[in-house]
This record gives sequence, structure tokens and C-alpha cells, in this order.
Amino acid sequence: MSEKINIDIVSDVVCPWCIIGYKRLEKAIEELGLQDHVAIEWQPFQLNPYVGEEGENLREHLMKKYGNSKEDGIRSRQQLTNLGEELGFSFNFFDDMKTYNTRDAHLLLDYAKSQGKQMVLQQRLFDAYFSEQQNISDREVLAKLLADVGLNTRAAMAVLDDEVTTETLEVNLTYWRELGVSSVPTIVFNRESAVTGAQPVDVLKQILKELYSQ
Repeated sequence: MSEKINIDIVSDVVCPWCIIGYKRLEKAIEELGLQDHVAIEWQPFQLNPYVGEEGENLREHLMKKYGNSKEDGIRSRQQLTNLGEELGFSFNFFDDMKTYNTRDAHLLLDYAKSQGKQMVLQQRLFDAYFSEQQNISDREVLAKLLADVGLNTRAAMAVLDDEVTTETLEVNLTYWRELGVSSVPTIVFNRESAVTGAQPVDVLKQILKELYSQ
């Protein structure tokens, strides 16, 4: 195969299954030795676009949105923690954990893409939110994370209030919704086929092998 396999990961920064799904994809790619034969791009999806600046208690949010009980939440957090450990990612859940509006994070990820640093910023955001208990909707926090990955903080933060950039984000969000993406992660291969959820490594390996052999 001469051309790379193009992979779009439609995700949100506050989605724990998105990091599990990515880590499994990463493992599948590494086990097949295809690191130089894939190109990954993160695409925006907002799980909680109506959450305000202060965020919302995550446990209460999930109870209200999905009907989850406190016991459901405890089981889910333990499951995610265990899966994260298996994949080398640390979930650090806590009782007062909040979910946040991720609009600014997605705007910055788009800027980072233009600078060739989308992947490192995406990983930094996941770490900041899930491992370090940081508020990834706070602009001071975001500025620090930009600096952590070597991005121009002033230039990047300027996009947050830029009308053209904001309109572009809305276009992208709408694009994926109209394609039928209603849950994340959704992993899209060559804009032709897709899987939803954090698929097992073996499933992802089979998809990649088939695409690589074409």
C-alpha cells in the first residue's frame, strides 16, 4: 500500500472511552508495525455543549442525562480505571469531579493541527482532565497546557474569540453530526467506514490489516 490509512477520531476531551478507544487503536497500530502507514486526525464532538463556565458535577450530570445511579458510577469508574491501567493511562476520578464545556479545547485543537501539534495537545488535555484533575475549560489552565506542548500561547489563545475560527468549529461539529455520528469515540477509516465505541484491539487490527492490504 503506497498511501497512508487516514483515520479520523471523532471525540470529546471529557469522554473517558475516547482515550480508551485511542489507546487500543494505538496498540493495534504498534502491534502491526503500521506507525508509518497511518495518519490520525482528531475531530470535534461536544458531549455537553450547554454546560456553563463553572462546569457540572460529573456524577449528578450522568444521573440526570443517562439515569445512572451512584452505584453505576462507582462500577463504571472502577472499570475505566482498570482498563486505563492496562493501556498505560491513569484515570484519577474523585467525588467532586466535574464535566466541562469543551468548546475552547476544540478550538485550540484545531489551531494545534495547523501547527502540527494536534496529537500532543490532545494527549495533554486528556492527561490534564482525567489524571491531574484540572479544569480544561479554564482559559488560564488551557494557556498553561499550550505552553506545555510548545505552542505559541498568545497566538493560540487569540483564536478563542475569533469569529471565523468559531464558525469553522460549528461547521465541523455539524459535518460529523450530519454524517450520523451521535456517540464517541467514532473512528473513521479513509472517510469510508467507521466503528463506534472503544473497540477491542483485535477488532481494530483486523480492520487495519484489511485496509493495508488493499
